[in-house]
Amino acid sequence: MKKTKRKICVIVFSRANYARIKTLLRAIQNHPELNLQLIVGASAVLWKFGNILETIADDGFEVSEVVYSIVDGGTPSTMAKSTGLSIIELATTFENLEPDIVLTVADRFETIATAITASYMNITVAHTQGGEVTGSIDESVRHAITKLAHIHFPATQESAGRLMKMGENPDTIYVTGCPAMDIVAGLAPFRMPSDIFSNFGITKEVLDPYKPFLLVLQHPVTTEFGDGTHQIMNTIDAVESIGMPTVWIWPNADAGTDDIAKGMRMHKEEIKSTNIHYFLNFTPEDYVYLLAHCNCIIGNSSSGIREGAFLGTPSVNIGSRQNNRERGSNVIDAGYNSTEIKKAILKQLEHGRYKPEYIFGEGGAGVKIAEVLSTITVKQQKTISY
Repeated sequence: MKKTKRKICVIVFSRANYARIKTLLRAIQNHPELNLQLIVGASAVLWKFGNILETIADDGFEVSEVVYSIVDGGTPSTMAKSTGLSIIELATTFENLEPDIVLTVADRFETIATAITASYMNITVAHTQGGEVTGSIDESVRHAITKLAHIHFPATQESAGRLMKMGENPDTIYVTGCPAMDIVAGLAPFRMPSDIFSNFGITKEVLDPYKPFLLVLQHPVTTEFGDGTHQIMNTIDAVESIGMPTVWIWPNADAGTDDIAKGMRMHKEEIKSTNIHYFLNFTPEDYVYLLAHCNCIIGNSSSGIREGAFLGTPSVNIGSRQNNRERGSNVIDAGYNSTEIKKAILKQLEHGRYKPEYIFGEGGAGVKIAEVLSTITVKQQKTISY
């Protein structure tokens, strides 16, 4: 009798999710005992956040279901409503797909919707990037997902230690590294594509990919809602004063996104800068090339800390969004002050690239996770282990 493949349902609800899980999708797809079910939705299917459906299709993945669950507005209220709508839509989707294991990524509001829905439907929940420490609501959401999840794939030993302190059974914790590092490791020696700026651009000017440039990605901080425009204008002032060509990527869908976008639009339309160039999105691979070649990454994206450490990319981390996250020597912290940000950027430009530090893994995480998913005994019930 032919053995039935175990159905692994992976949720991609943001562009960052895809980069964090792409190599695992490939490993599940290629595993003889696993069947990949891929759900794409929320901000990942909206053009204002760089719709990635076409990228996913180009990469050879078949999408099982598309879920629309973002309530527009960019406020704490709409973020809460989007979480609720995601739960409603995912319940129907899981009922149709009947997955054996649902895998959810990191710490976003869509991520907790996935964990809540699957756990209430008696579906085993696997979780990547648990046990990490940061700022914003993400900190609380990540640990709440940990308590709902049955299988854990933390990126570091330190994170695994926190999971055990939270009462998670050590037998359910597998330190695999972060799948995003698989992409970084697989792209060396990082030859910059000549057409990297031909897609996803908002401004018409063409950047020279082989000349020095800055990379900026700054998201709203949900626990500082209302301050976004002030925060982003300080970053804009600092970057503008440096005078280097700059690749600036649009923020994510968290509460406060409209405040960040407002500041960026004001700059784009009123200042008419010749240095700053705005982009909606890049493929996971192209984003790594940007990180590998930029002179400095600025903002509050975890990529400046995670992939940035692997690549030795100078990083200026602004504000509280990445508070206390494990980091390497490549990061300088700055507050929401243009003078302070500019000083940090200039210091990083003077320093240049750092020695690589493999804090979040050296590659191979996707294959490791897929192998665990194919062999682990599936359980729905869990208790505190101490």
